[in-house]
Amino acid sequence: MGNISSYQDLNVWKKSIALTSNVYQLCKELPGSEKFGICSQIQRSAVSIPSNIAEGHERHNLKEYIHFLGIARGSATELETQLIITSNVYHLDTAGLVDNLTEIRKMLSSLVAKLRTKT
Repeated sequence: MGNISSYQDLNVWKKSIALTSNVYQLCKELPGSEKFGICSQIQRSAVSIPSNIAEGHERHNLKEYIHFLGIARGSATELETQLIITSNVYHLDTAGLVDNLTEIRKMLSSLVAKLRTKT
């Protein structure tokens, strides 16, 4: 797709990988009782973002790529909700992560808009 030869060249993928690493660090601050609760949920949502970007890119089908980017955007919104809940319940500062998610969602929307002009 364009001059992007690999999903790893995409800035949105790189930012979502960094975000996922930060989410895993946040989970270390949560009580052990949350290992299979909110921690597991936020990790799955975070991992879903770059995973769907990568999978969609590797399908080499524009319609499927756009579909997977939509799933990634949905996972970003799910993660945002979970981070807000985590902040409210455990009084942890998740504002920076939420800001990163806002940027990632905008980047995904922009990428989808560019891809749609090719259809």
